[in-house]
Amino acid sequence: MSQTHEHSHSGHSHAPANFNRAFAIGIALNIIFVAIEAFYGWRINSLALLADAGHNLSDVAGLVLAWGGALAVKLVPNARHTYGWKRATILAAFANALLLLVVMGGLVWEAIGRLMSGDVSLQAQGVTIMMVAGIGIVINTATALLFMRGGDDLNIRGAFLHMAADALVSVGVVVAGALTLWMGWVWLDPVVSLLIAAVILWGTWDLFKQSLHMLFDGVPDSVNPGAVRSLLQGLPGVADVHDLHVWAMGTSQIALTAHLVTDTTNTGALLHEAEKELHEHFEIRHVTLQLETPAYALICGLRPGMGCQKD
Repeated sequence: MSQTHEHSHSGHSHAPANFNRAFAIGIALNIIFVAIEAFYGWRINSLALLADAGHNLSDVAGLVLAWGGALAVKLVPNARHTYGWKRATILAAFANALLLLVVMGGLVWEAIGRLMSGDVSLQAQGVTIMMVAGIGIVINTATALLFMRGGDDLNIRGAFLHMAADALVSVGVVVAGALTLWMGWVWLDPVVSLLIAAVILWGTWDLFKQSLHMLFDGVPDSVNPGAVRSLLQGLPGVADVHDLHVWAMGTSQIALTAHLVTDTTNTGALLHEAEKELHEHFEIRHVTLQLETPAYALICGLRPGMGCQKD
């Protein structure tokens, strides 16, 4: 009985352009703006400004996570950390989402309390809100422009879209301040804070679910495991696929391991084709494949839990 075991490892990555300076400037600008917005929100008792400060604090965390992801990719694995530190980005995303859910939940509670109690009296806050949010428009737009040229990289594009969207949120706050000043609608402040919190909670809940899913080695949302199995089973010479596992090594890298049952003698061509197709169709670049003869696959299926498992 002949047995064929071949192992292919594909961990190639295409390093994005160096955005270290852009990240550093963007984070510094947004930290300064968060401090300004939180100070004036506290000073004039404006929930709208405090809610938007929380939103912009999430921008800082998002930029830090994106920067950390870009840096983590460059860390070299060692004998004790064979995958490196890529999973740190998932842990950071989970912690950031959990913190934001708690903070935004507190702001929602406070805003509802003010609306129900009728305590919406604010003293000449319209001009201050407009000025502070106007600063936010400038800072968020400037930060987005720092990442405009990185549209080909998903991580950088995410940072650009986040900051561009926040510039629009600041525009909304300016409009609320103008209406408060013009129409005297002081009730608009807690209402706007609720709307901003709702937007943040919506996006944060998705981040929370995805990061929790990835922490438990769930298949990333961008990958259809059924389609992956069909692709591998459709490769020339492949009779069956088992022990298929797909998980996220970090927020930007996907790994796959699988056993392919085949009797082909041109194993090099099979491995090359599998890696190429997985990369092109699913952006899976860290691939580990074990090739087995039909005879060995039968033995493997008779002893589950001994290093192979039929699925």
